[in-house]
Amino acid sequence: MTAFRSLSGAMFKGFFRDRLALFFTFLFPLMFLVIFGLLFRDAGADKQKIAIVGDSPIVAAMEQSGVFELERFNDEPAALQKVKDGDIPAALVIRGQELDLRFASSDQVQAATVVGIVNGFVDKANVVATGQPPAFNLKTEKVEDSSLKPIQFLTPGILSWGVSVSAVFGAALTLVSWRKKQVLRRIRLAPVGAGTVLSSRLLVSIGVALLQGVLFVALASTPLFGLQLSGQWWLAIPLLVMGTLAFFSVGMLVGAFSKSEEAASGAANLVVLPMAFLSGSFFPVEAAPKWVQTVSNLLPLRHMNDGMLDVLVRGKGIEALALPSAVLIGFTLVVGFIASRVFRWED
Repeated sequence: MTAFRSLSGAMFKGFFRDRLALFFTFLFPLMFLVIFGLLFRDAGADKQKIAIVGDSPIVAAMEQSGVFELERFNDEPAALQKVKDGDIPAALVIRGQELDLRFASSDQVQAATVVGIVNGFVDKANVVATGQPPAFNLKTEKVEDSSLKPIQFLTPGILSWGVSVSAVFGAALTLVSWRKKQVLRRIRLAPVGAGTVLSSRLLVSIGVALLQGVLFVALASTPLFGLQLSGQWWLAIPLLVMGTLAFFSVGMLVGAFSKSEEAASGAANLVVLPMAFLSGSFFPVEAAPKWVQTVSNLLPLRHMNDGMLDVLVRGKGIEALALPSAVLIGFTLVVGFIASRVFRWED
């Protein structure tokens, strides 16, 4: 225990005295959170804008509904030019009882949405004009769904990626550096086992991961971003620990094969960066091709992302930890065993 405390203390001091390590561990991932959070903060809040030439009760109904943002024009060619230039998706030209809707075809989804909504208003106006009661009545009501605001999705994903980066790089670079400087050789000659060395470094990684979690949640919860935590958000703590274990084992494996810090850094990036994109740390992978989703389900970071989403912002309980825990623990055991077999005290 004396050796463990001494090594842990030395590693903590070394880490917090390394300004470059502090930057890439804390500030670099937080930069991604700030950039993506600001870019997508108002996603989904903007109304569809269409140009209006003329006036009609239909236009008044559209205005009252709040579905569209209406921009009025006195000149039809000017309104159509806005559509041609791509500034406005559609223009509604009113000539008495005749309505002429012109829309841009570059975005088929947006065009279909505009045409469908305008058709709905016209059909309703036609039914009212006949004086006959409608044959069918549509009742509408808002419900809470499971979709997430951008910051709700981004915070767990980028936090998981930040933890994976610090765990992999911390383990790999420390191991390579200590081997090159013959620190491991000196430790081996001392009455200290490999388990004590690795567990002390692992303690540092877990402490850093928990601190990352606090900083990420604190920043995302500010009024600027507006993160809303679910009732059992504290279940993210065991996920942070298990994720750190999984990616620490990856770092140990990378550090065992690498002969220099540059090689270790390159190999770590080769593992972590593609995994982040394939696992949906920055963008949802549900719309990706089927083969990408299949590969994604094999990656530990994907399951860590899903678990963090479920317990941090989706309001799920301890049952949401079952699959992520099984994957992360299994991954740790397999990769950790391989890393222990190829561990080298010196070059």
